[in-house]
Amino acid sequence: MSNVPALQITAAGVIAPQAVDIRAGVLADENEAFGGELDIVTPSTPQARLADQLTSNILDANAEVAEVLAMVDPATSEGRWQDAIGRIYFQSRNGATASVVAADCVGQPGVTLPAGALAEDDDNNIWQSTGAAVFSPGGTATVQFACLVLGPIELGIGALTKIAQTSPGWDAITNLAPATVGSATETRTAFEIRRQESVAKNGRGTPPAIRSAVWDVANVLDVFVYDNFTNAVINYGSTNYPLAPHSIYVGVVGGIDQDIANAIWTKKDNGCDMNGNTTVVVQDTEGYDYPYPEYNIKFNRPTALPILFAVQLKNNTALPSNIVDLTKAAIIATFTGANGAQRARMGGLIFASNFYAAVASLGAFVSIISIKIGTVTATLDQVAVGIDQTPTIDPADIAVTLV
Repeated sequence: MSNVPALQITAAGVIAPQAVDIRAGVLADENEAFGGELDIVTPSTPQARLADQLTSNILDANAEVAEVLAMVDPATSEGRWQDAIGRIYFQSRNGATASVVAADCVGQPGVTLPAGALAEDDDNNIWQSTGAAVFSPGGTATVQFACLVLGPIELGIGALTKIAQTSPGWDAITNLAPATVGSATETRTAFEIRRQESVAKNGRGTPPAIRSAVWDVANVLDVFVYDNFTNAVINYGSTNYPLAPHSIYVGVVGGIDQDIANAIWTKKDNGCDMNGNTTVVVQDTEGYDYPYPEYNIKFNRPTALPILFAVQLKNNTALPSNIVDLTKAAIIATFTGANGAQRARMGGLIFASNFYAAVASLGAFVSIISIKIGTVTATLDQVAVGIDQTPTIDPADIAVTLV
């Protein structure tokens, strides 16, 4: 029997022995193997050197076993292991998603701007409309556009102004708010949240079932679902959004209008009213021949809520010359979830304190005096986002001051 304490796998988890105990056990084994006369105290002996190497090897092996066991737990798995757990639920990790923006379009009253209309931003990125829209009597329409370049493409206010492909009756376009930034390949945290919500996927009529179905639509960045089961209008959230009696509210950022409507249709209850600013026709093709019954499915495309930041850092000679850009990048990565944090979402609270860790992790040279946020001026510690709002971020809205 070896004197090296073994790794234990118990009902409470993995218990790994400490390095000092492993090394003492290795030295004891060596001493027994050579007759009990070895010097196992002096650190410069060959046996001490060998014990150090064996201890390191055993620690590495124990760490690998502990990591494998941790990968079996959905709460701690990542990478290929998390992908395997996702497949149990018939899910795959999402690839990069597109940035989306609500653009104000000008055109001939009554003319329909079709889905797939193309616009170009100042950086020559092409953006495509995700649904059709009809120009109002005043000749305007608010249309959601998604960037054809997947990933976290930023778009500042007024940067989408060119019509890339002519469409009859469409004259001009601009964006009055920043884009909701897309994401790179789905992070560990985002994938786990989506897996947890997928357990309601087989249900019907409940907010979790509808939310799960909409989350599965390609390129969806955020979903908020609420059920008003009363017989009166209720006002919900920080913006007091009015919900019709016996209705559901579905707010969605990203995705194609038709795909979202189809997902809602498969999960909503019979006779349930809906809320929102977007209406899409869905056909019931199950058990029918043409012409199919048609239903108007309504959901909401939230308006952009730009979030402002005011960051004060203690000035010192150790700060790199690009500290302002580094600080902005750290805040954006946390806001969008690119660094593994939970991205800012509809109907949620955004705390200024959530951004301290990302800024502090830039280096020991960073001393944070304060971080404030807001929607008009950055003077608050937290911001409440309405269920009809999607929080957006623009580098130009992040003020970094060296004090």
